[in-house]
Amino acid sequence: MNEQDTVLPKFRIRKGDTVMITTGKDRGKTGKVLEVNRAKQRVFVEKLNIIKRHMKPSQQHRQGGIIEKEASIHLSNVRIVCKSCGKSARTGIRVMDDGEKMRYCKKCGEIIDRG
Repeated sequence: MNEQDTVLPKFRIRKGDTVMITTGKDRGKTGKVLEVNRAKQRVFVEKLNIIKRHMKPSQQHRQGGIIEKEASIHLSNVRIVCKSCGKSARTGIRVMDDGEKMRYCKKCGEIIDRG
C-alpha cells in the first residue's frame, strides 16, 4: 500500500472558518483558517502562531533577512467559534430532511453551515 492509496481523514474545521486556539502561546486568540493540511492534521491560522525564518536572498525574497510567517497548529489545539453564541464550541453533524449534512454548534444548537 503506497502513500496515494491511504484515505485522508475528514475534519470538521475548514478553510475560512473562524477558530480559537486552546493551547500554547496564542491561547484564547481567534483567527481565520488559511489552510488545512489533512495529511499532517494541521491548520494555518491567519496572524497567529507567528515564527521567524532567516532567509537567504533568492528570487522570491530578494532582500533576504528575517521573515515572519504563520506556522501550523495541530488540529486538536483549535476549536470553531460559533457565530450565533460567539463562543468556541464543539461541532456535530446533523442530517436534514432532504439528506443534506449540516454542521451545528453543540453549545447553542444553531447550524453553522452545510457539512
